[in-house]
Amino acid sequence: MNLHNTSHLGRPGPEELVPSRYALRIGEIDVLVVSDGVLPLPTAMLAHNAAPAVRAAWLNDMFLPADAFDWALNVVVVRSGEQTILVDAGLGLDPELHLPRAGQLIKRLEAAGIDLGSVTDVVLTHMHMDHVGGLLADGVKEQLRPDLRIHVAAAEVKFWEAPDFSHVSMPPGFPDALRATAKRFRKEYQSQLCTFEDQHEIAPGVVVHRTGGHTPGHSVVRLASGGDRLTFAGDAVFAAGFEHPDWYNGFEHDPEEAARVRIRLLRELAETGGLLVATHLPFPSVGHVAADGDAFRWVPVFWDY
Repeated sequence: MNLHNTSHLGRPGPEELVPSRYALRIGEIDVLVVSDGVLPLPTAMLAHNAAPAVRAAWLNDMFLPADAFDWALNVVVVRSGEQTILVDAGLGLDPELHLPRAGQLIKRLEAAGIDLGSVTDVVLTHMHMDHVGGLLADGVKEQLRPDLRIHVAAAEVKFWEAPDFSHVSMPPGFPDALRATAKRFRKEYQSQLCTFEDQHEIAPGVVVHRTGGHTPGHSVVRLASGGDRLTFAGDAVFAAGFEHPDWYNGFEHDPEEAARVRIRLLRELAETGGLLVATHLPFPSVGHVAADGDAFRWVPVFWDY
């Protein structure tokens, strides 16, 4: 299967009027960004350490609503050599969450012509429910290969044995939901977890690096082939983080360290010119980072189609 061609497979149904996948190549590596939908959250989640008036001004400048807006949910499928790698697994479909526009990954992979049984590896940037929930959706595990390898930082697995939520700023109910999902995920997939300490090469040109910050085991995935570079940053970068890299995301378990990780990553990308994709940047979330004084500027790529 050539992922570069899957953007032409299937057609949106009546309920899907916009594109939900975007294909590109990093040297000899095929990459497909797939939208898992959107997650509506209070705007205070963007920056709970910012003054409300400052946060409101940023939202106004971005033509965003003042009270709540839709956070994108993006995952990436990578084909390198003989391996097909799913980076993160989306939210899944949990009727108790009342999030009908999220959890779209499985049907969108099917629409793209990607058979779950062809996935050889899963890489988890971390174990929040919007990154592991797709693997817990009904009927998914039965479609996966019995020898599937799920790569995750050892520090992440350890953290979820007794997670610390003392520094987060989440809406009510989210900590309990996150704990429950991580516990269920560990129970379902414990035998297939392949843990690493700081970094691990998953396939030729595909390396996962632990950054910490957002969670203790939060990781980014770096692709490199033929002089091209792309970083899937997970939750290290979000929409407000370019102009305000010191703003704290409400889901960060160590917000001070998360800000340091974000600044280092954005500075590196601005210097190298490598492409960036992140979970919660607007789909398809492919672009460059430019330095802008002490902050940064997001430069989306021109779509290639």
